[in-house]
Amino acid sequence: MSDIDRHVLQTIVETANDHFFIVSGSGQIVDISPGAEAVYGVSREELLSSSVQQLQTAGVLKPSISMEVMRTRRPAQLMQVTGTGRRVIAEAYPVFVKGKLERIISRSRDLTDLQLLQDEYALLQKRFSEHLKRSQIAPDADEQALDDALDNLQVRSNVMREIALLLKRVAPSDANVLMLGESGVGKSAFAKQLHRWSQRCDGPFIDVNCAAIPENLFESEMFGYQPGAFSGAARQGKAGLLEQAEGGTLFLDEIGELPLLMQTKLLKVIQDGSLTRLGDTRPRRVDFRLVVATNQDLAKQVEAGLFRLDLYYRLNVIPVTLPPLRDRREDIPDLVEACLKRLNQRYGRHKILDTRAWSTLMGSEWPGNVRELENWLERAWLSSPTDQIETPHVYPPTEQPLANVTNTSVSSLTSPIESHETLKEYLTRLERETLLQLSATLPSTYAIADRLGISQSSVVRRMQRYAIKISK
Repeated sequence: MSDIDRHVLQTIVETANDHFFIVSGSGQIVDISPGAEAVYGVSREELLSSSVQQLQTAGVLKPSISMEVMRTRRPAQLMQVTGTGRRVIAEAYPVFVKGKLERIISRSRDLTDLQLLQDEYALLQKRFSEHLKRSQIAPDADEQALDDALDNLQVRSNVMREIALLLKRVAPSDANVLMLGESGVGKSAFAKQLHRWSQRCDGPFIDVNCAAIPENLFESEMFGYQPGAFSGAARQGKAGLLEQAEGGTLFLDEIGELPLLMQTKLLKVIQDGSLTRLGDTRPRRVDFRLVVATNQDLAKQVEAGLFRLDLYYRLNVIPVTLPPLRDRREDIPDLVEACLKRLNQRYGRHKILDTRAWSTLMGSEWPGNVRELENWLERAWLSSPTDQIETPHVYPPTEQPLANVTNTSVSSLTSPIESHETLKEYLTRLERETLLQLSATLPSTYAIADRLGISQSSVVRRMQRYAIKISK
């Protein structure tokens, strides 16, 4: 590096708003930016003569992000509380030379002043709202409604705010909405909020998981039936889920699991605005807003002949893709806070999260997204013996046994029969273990059925029997 380049780099580091640390592969601090000593409460000379291990033990770094990179050999992001009580968000990146970890570059941004400004702004907003009420001038109801809804959804990231704004704009219409995204990203929560924003908010919100209804029962559940339509039918008949959504919103989750025959019937309902119950000849008018969701690529399913092209075009009027949690990590703190509040209310205790847990929470990939985060927190809450939740009491998300299963070979599950087991009990256990493994690695019940060589409806029934859900 030339002298000019070295001076340019030094100027960038010294004038940046972020605070930089350069750490050796063993944890010794090599260099820091000048502003870091004010934030961390330690002089530059003391910092340069210390290691990150010593600083974490002394409480200067709570926790050390460089130690997290040394442990995982991967980039990391976490919230820190410094020895001076300031709250910062830190990012760190490893530098490898010929496979050896030589340096760790970290930068942190002080959020304390920003938080104080946000609190002051919120106070001013509150006072202004109170002034408007006294003056009998109402604030912008739409903006207030949006802020309230985003608070309920624990949304802070710009990308999710943009999605919420799009949904609010289309909510007054009856246009079909197709929600795309991985399992657990919050498609159901956003569908419910869309319903609340719509002109149908006083009507019902009917939530249907298409993967949970056996194929042989799907038509009667969705379309209803007349008295005596089939053996075992209720004497008075039954209105189907489509009719129950009258005047409201019908949310069809896992639409990619809809059997082809039912796809044809649903398309006809969308086109005609009417349906015919099983055992009836008289069509009935239906009026609902249709919102569907899937974690699958419907376009590829169309190419494979598993999904009707004309239905795809009917559904894909307003496509909305919700990003995975790993791409919007700034939403994690609010989600964690809301989840802990619910857990504390449910179980009647007030537990808090140890600050050392943030490295796990902010650094994990969360393949199961918000649902996995909430499940992990509940497991941590329940397994913690004290009112301070620490990560050692549970598996970190990236180390959960099922999450690491990548081999879909059923033979890898076989285990000897236990001395107390009958043949039936042994086979039942193997069936459950097989479904658990495949549900963690394959994207749908159709894929599991294809792998096992049985019908999709058989897979659904067996998964319901063992309370297993697709987790991929």
